[in-house]
Amino acid sequence: MTGHYRSVFAPGLFAGQVIVVTGGGSGIGRCTAHELASLGAHVVLLGRKLDKLQAVAEEIIVDGGRCTFHACDIRDETSVQDIVQATVVAHGRIHGLVNNAGGQYISPLEKISAKGWDAVVATNLTGGFLVARECYLQSMQAHGGAIVNIVADVWGSMPGMAHSGAARAGMVSFTETAALEWAKSGVRVNAVAPGYIASSGMDHYPPEAVPMLREMVQTVPAGRFGTEAETSAGIVFLLSPAASFISGSVLRIDGARPQVRMGWGQVAAPPEVQQRDAVRPFDGFHRYVPPKLLKP
Repeated sequence: MTGHYRSVFAPGLFAGQVIVVTGGGSGIGRCTAHELASLGAHVVLLGRKLDKLQAVAEEIIVDGGRCTFHACDIRDETSVQDIVQATVVAHGRIHGLVNNAGGQYISPLEKISAKGWDAVVATNLTGGFLVARECYLQSMQAHGGAIVNIVADVWGSMPGMAHSGAARAGMVSFTETAALEWAKSGVRVNAVAPGYIASSGMDHYPPEAVPMLREMVQTVPAGRFGTEAETSAGIVFLLSPAASFISGSVLRIDGARPQVRMGWGQVAAPPEVQQRDAVRPFDGFHRYVPPKLLKP
């Protein structure tokens, strides 16, 4: 499929800017990279799987955008330092960072091993810290910039994924602290907290989790899953000049899911309401592919 990203933002919004997107090989990262490139940014994709990064880069280039990519394990400090340095040498500076890379698995607390806990925390917290720190030290400290950290719906706990919940909550605190400490350099740091998003990340869960994932939509007041494009739009806004006085904030994109309380009864909006103007699903991503578990 080819075509053009249908962004709500002005063409050329990020012309001349270099924006790093971690975890850019799939899901929300892939979508965000496409939108940023469609708005004129040179997108630098980082991720562990070179083949996925190359495929996304090729998509972006075919669509008329600019993109480079590097394989990088964000948990490895030396690798992060080297990749950020290479990016600055190649492009002069880094204007924006989307700290999107992450991952987790479903498990009750008592069955999470120390190794599993450490792996999830390293990916969802330590890795994001390392990339943000290096972008700051090697470019943004001298020139300013905008950072958006991707967290999750941690309000009210994350049963079944406590390791991820702890790491994401830590990233919220990191976001608030970095916003304060790095403001002196003209750096804004915010976070986006996606709720239940119909992204390819859903396909990474085991088959036995499919019924639960399908039923989750009934607990969302909006009555549906969010789209990758709706999440990307929030990220792009926080990177844009319109958010120049926003720092240390978390933008929830979750259809009011954390507000659900026991005893309230049916919370999901019916299908006919979901098509009203203010809440109609937005999907500007022309290359979006629904997760397999949501296909009929």
